[in-house]
Order: sequence, then C-alpha cells, then structure tokens
Amino acid sequence: MACYLTDVIYPPWATFVKSISSPQLRKHKLFAEHQEAARKDVERAFGVLQARFAFLHRPCLVWDKDMMGKIMIACIIIHNVIVEDERHTYLQYYNPSEFITTEDEQSFE
Repeated sequence: MACYLTDVIYPPWATFVKSISSPQLRKHKLFAEHQEAARKDVERAFGVLQARFAFLHRPCLVWDKDMMGKIMIACIIIHNVIVEDERHTYLQYYNPSEFITTEDEQSFE
C-alpha cells in the first residue's frame, strides 16, 4: 500500500501521512522536519512538471491509476531529457569568477 505525504487539509485516510502538528519528543520533531522537507520537495517538483506540461493542471478523472503513473513517469523522463539537453546553455550565463571576491581569491592561493 502506498503512503502519501500530506498536510492538514487532507482527510484522515489511512494512506495519508500527515505531519505531527506539535511534536514533543525529539524523534517526533525530527520525523516532522524530514517529512515536511520531503513533502515540499515533491510539491516543488510537481510544480516544475505542471509548469512544463500544462495538461497536468487539469483533473485526470478519466485515466486509471496505472495510466496516470505511466504518464507521470513519462513527464519526468521527458523533463530530465530537456534539462540535460539544455544544460550546455547554462554555462553561457554562469561565470564563476563573478562570485569570487578578492578575499576569496587570496584564501585559495
């Protein structure tokens, strides 16, 4: 059974793992921190995919779960291919020497 990291707006279903709202113990605080970080990473990644593939904005009620999973994997693969293809263009805009101050240069010598 799959579990989904959620926040407080989702219903209390067994597959939804919500963050601990007021963790008291150290291990609960650590769990809550890691869970929130993972959830935010997933939300950010999905936002990137939604920005690239407009059809992900709309509900996909007509697709079954297997098809949705395959479509998401395909979107991730296509996104990664595009990023890899565009990687060489990033170097045109990035000059590492712009970020090194004279103090930094002296510390490297």
